[in-house]
Amino acid sequence: MLGGLITIAGGLIAASNLIVSRLPNAKEMLDKLSPYQGWIGVVMFGWGIWETISCVLGISLLAAAPLTWVFWLCVALADLFVGFLLGFGLITKYALSKNEDAMQKGTRIRAKIAPFQGLLGLFAVVMGALYLVWLVVL
Repeated sequence: MLGGLITIAGGLIAASNLIVSRLPNAKEMLDKLSPYQGWIGVVMFGWGIWETISCVLGISLLAAAPLTWVFWLCVALADLFVGFLLGFGLITKYALSKNEDAMQKGTRIRAKIAPFQGLLGLFAVVMGALYLVWLVVL
């Protein structure tokens, strides 16, 4: 349940430019989340790494319940990419600051996926909402 809420919050922050352009009233609510952007991103990124590894290790579920496995992978990747984008400042400050090569590599990766931040954010919102619905249905 908490994972779905974090995914939605991170997705809303990541897609804030797209959301505010269509719903100007949403700016106030999104401004309340933005101070926590870095920490939400770090949590999402860590959760995304964990879920991606778990998904790969649980690939046998693909044969028994393919829709569940694909859904699991999509939520994991949404958390991973959006978390990386949102938490990049804190990740570089605490994890990559001592290694210049890692910092440059992280910056290159971020530059490649940053243009898709809004779309990845919307994807994360949808996947987080579906995750919550999925928990209720199961």
